[in-house]
Amino acid sequence: MQKTFKITSEDGIHARPATALVNTANKFKSEVFAESGGRKVTMKSILGVLSFGLEPGDTITFLSSGEDEAEVMAALEDIMVKEGLGDLHE
Repeated sequence: MQKTFKITSEDGIHARPATALVNTANKFKSEVFAESGGRKVTMKSILGVLSFGLEPGDTITFLSSGEDEAEVMAALEDIMVKEGLGDLHE
């Protein structure tokens, strides 16, 4: 399962929102990854997420697989949208 978001926050994805995303991913059993700029990292590592250096206009794709993949994807989408970090990008 995957969803792509376009970064809309003028600050991009910095430490505080990255921590919220990683903490959320760690609550689930499914494997969760993020892809951006041709690189792929686990969503369970703050350093991995910060290494993207995401700025406004960039895109990030979350990929999940496992028994609770739909739940983790919904939780990540909730953070991205409610915190004003990004919008679902088709």
